[in-house]
Formats: sequence, structure tokens, C-alpha cells
Amino acid sequence: MRGMSDDFLCRLYLISPPHVDLAVFPDALRAALSGGDVGAFQLRLKDASDEQILAASEALAPICHAKGVAFILNDRVDLVRRAGADGVHLGQEDTPVRAAREQLGEQAIIGISCHDSGHLAMEAGDGGADYVAFGAFHPTQSKSPEKLVKYGTPTTDLLQWWTTYTTIPCVAIGGLTAENAVPLVTAGADFIAAITAVWSHPEGPAAAVQAFNQAIKRGVKARPTSGKP
Repeated sequence: MRGMSDDFLCRLYLISPPHVDLAVFPDALRAALSGGDVGAFQLRLKDASDEQILAASEALAPICHAKGVAFILNDRVDLVRRAGADGVHLGQEDTPVRAAREQLGEQAIIGISCHDSGHLAMEAGDGGADYVAFGAFHPTQSKSPEKLVKYGTPTTDLLQWWTTYTTIPCVAIGGLTAENAVPLVTAGADFIAAITAVWSHPEGPAAAVQAFNQAIKRGVKARPTSGKP
């Protein structure tokens, strides 16, 4: 994945809650990044105005960059440069990958949600995506029940197939916790995405990131080889 270190076999991919209070969330992000290794942070403010997204980016991107963490904007290809973001995460209904690449250039990180579809992921790879995201693997607050039914539920078999036959990194997402993420890491996920399990952790985001890092280590250790399965 462009702009992300490949020194780790699997890393944590943080996603913001749907609403952020800039009076307190920057400190929560700093705490999370102090808890252990994080590869990327995605600002995902679905219902925010351009001004709110840019204000949040101005506050949060420097925190990420100070820790060497990629700052990814959700959906908004048009705001990536103004936000100082390293790239964009797209949905299937958003800007096509090829068009996003033309707008943002070769250095931008571009990822896309592919749900439970290896076919969509292959198309994304052909279009120039730097990573694909599979999920939701478990029930999640970030998707309505209707969307969960529409998009399907992937299994670890998809991760195993993808990492066996491709070199494009994949992100596992959807209701993930430090406990249920281990089999996904073992199956070959390059990144484990987390939202609620980090920001709502009873001991705080730093403890959550530490727990995810420990889970990732267990999952990698359980892989059948030293690299991907």
C-alpha cells in the first residue's frame, strides 16, 4: 500500500466514529496512537459538511503524520488535497478507482470497499487500488441491517484466497474486536480495521490499541507460514 510501511505482516487500521468533537477527539486519537502500532487512520464523517471535514482534518492529520500514520479521507476525493490527506477510501457507489487515481496521482493511497466479493476486489486491483476492504465480518454499528444483508458477510476463506493469489493488501472490517480479529489475521488480513472497539473501550483507546496489537501478534503467529497463508 503506497505510503504505508510494509515492515509488519498485519497492522491496525483505525476509523473515526461517525461524529467527532474536536474539543476532545484529538486527545483520544493521540492516546490511541500511543497504545501501539497503527498503520492508518480514516476520517469517516458521512454527514459532515465540507467545512467540518476540513476542520477535523486540520486538527487530526498532523497528529497522524507525527506518528507516521497514514491519514485517509472517506469518500471525498475532491477534498483529499485540501485536507492534507494521504489518500481516500471509496465505496462501490463513490468515485471509480480509475477516476480517483487520475485526480489524485500515483502517490495517493486509494482503497475501496469490496464487501464479500472477490470479483469486485479483482476489478479494484485492475483499476489501480492500493488496497481492498472486505467486510462486514461481524454485525457492526457502522452499517444498517439492510446494508449488511445487501452486501453479504465474507468468511475467512475469502481472505485466504485473496492473499494466496494476489499481492494487493486487504483490510478486514466490520464489528471487529481484539477477540474476534485473530482468525482474520491468521487467514491473511494485512490490516484489521476497528471503530467502536477502540473509541468505546472501557479502559480507553490506548488500551484498545494495545489489545489489538497483541491479538494481531497472536494471529500472525498462528499463520501456517511466516508470511501470508
